Amino acid sequence: MKKEISVIILTFNEEKHIKRCIESLLSITNNIFIIDSFSTDATVEIAESLGAKVYQNKWTNYAKQYQWGLDNCPIETEWVMRMDSDEFILPELAVEINSKINDLSNDISGVFIKRRVNFMGRWIKNGGYYPIWLLRIWRYKEGKIEERWMDEHIKLNSGQTIQFDSDLVDDNKNDLTWWTNKHNNYATREAVDILNTIYGFKAYDELEPNLFGTQEQRKRKLKHFYARMPLFLRPFIYFMWRYFIKLGFLDGKQGLIWHFLQGFWYRFLVDAKINEIYSRAGKNKEEIQKVLKDEYGIEF
Repeated sequence: MKKEISVIILTFNEEKHIKRCIESLLSITNNIFIIDSFSTDATVEIAESLGAKVYQNKWTNYAKQYQWGLDNCPIETEWVMRMDSDEFILPELAVEINSKINDLSNDISGVFIKRRVNFMGRWIKNGGYYPIWLLRIWRYKEGKIEERWMDEHIKLNSGQTIQFDSDLVDDNKNDLTWWTNKHNNYATREAVDILNTIYGFKAYDELEPNLFGTQEQRKRKLKHFYARMPLFLRPFIYFMWRYFIKLGFLDGKQGLIWHFLQGFWYRFLVDAKINEIYSRAGKNKEEIQKVLKDEYGIEF
């Protein structure tokens, strides 16, 4: 395979973001693959005008869509990178990728990148939200997407990982109505994964939860603890930890909105959805699965 890098980006009506995303990547590669969920805006036209190759596939969830891209795009490069359409890489990261990627030793199969989140024009530096280390670059033959409904990561078959120094940026330009609708949908998938953690509907081929492993592994282990805490109490604890103990209040007004909505409201909504499922199915595993299938179209 060519010692180059390919990038996979998922899209659905991302005309506000896709140009910025692709243009930030053109300094590291021309191998950009868009997996589009049948956008009705100008996303496809913009992407193609910038030289990206666009494929369309019906949406199920992030994990299945990314894996479809990995399985169906004509990737001929040694390395592949995962990006979201509302993200972009900083020029410093582009320089770092170009200068380092082809010189990595054969035992390195993955690269962790720091993600910084911008919200309402402000970089959210506190509340445990920076740095967020994500495995975003990996050897094409050595990685796949975890089969989860939410919070899916790259799982490597073998090899070691390394961290690069520079950042990619998550900076969504949509308004709060869009954001809350999006997180309402996220909350359903998060509820499904929490119920799967508790009841074991399906054994995911996933990262090993490990308090002493990578940041991703530590968070996965803590999520297992979180799943077994009492409903509605845990969002309060999590928000207090983020906003006061992890100094989220230092992020100003934008930080208050972000940490409250993402760290409390969203988590409370997840619990409310779980409570609703319990009210219809009790805590019987088979009845919960039936509700998930009949009312949410989610089948394990």
